[in-house]
Amino acid sequence: MQRLPGVGPKTAQRLALHILKRPEAEVEALAQALIEAKKQIGLCSVCFHLSAEPVCEICCNSNRDNTTICVVADPRDVIALEKTREYKGKYHVLGGVISPIDGIGPEQLTIQALVRRVSKQQPQEVILAISPSVEGETTTLYVGQLLKPFTKVTRIAFGLPVGGDLEYADEVTLARALEGRRELD
Repeated sequence: MQRLPGVGPKTAQRLALHILKRPEAEVEALAQALIEAKKQIGLCSVCFHLSAEPVCEICCNSNRDNTTICVVADPRDVIALEKTREYKGKYHVLGGVISPIDGIGPEQLTIQALVRRVSKQQPQEVILAISPSVEGETTTLYVGQLLKPFTKVTRIAFGLPVGGDLEYADEVTLARALEGRRELD
């Protein structure tokens, strides 16, 4: 259990003890559900988001805006953006970020598939929504340079969270907040 992301030793112990206390049929049902999910869930052939079908629901949805593609590092990012109910376009999941120290280069990600997709579909805009870590910045700059010949490339704004105090923000966050400022409506 401790091998799961975000699960420390105490939580792993609590989960394991909870599972041991449950009826055997319930534990078997959980195990079977995990096995079935692993077998049935794959990646969308268009955007590389998680999908039980060859093409995911978002890519199949004719009501989505085909003129924008939002590029994210991970399927969890798609889920987070969808929860906002603000973005109505399509997505592209890179499968991570460029991280030479971890042995992840552009060829391990779906960057070339993105370039082919953008050059073929000619969207009006590609939005880069990649976290602003060192690896995320590297990935954003790399992907941006590859896509600029084909379309307008933007990135999401970064800055202070709602309810955050200026005095507690680090310098990079404050600088990003200033860079991403916009005129009041």
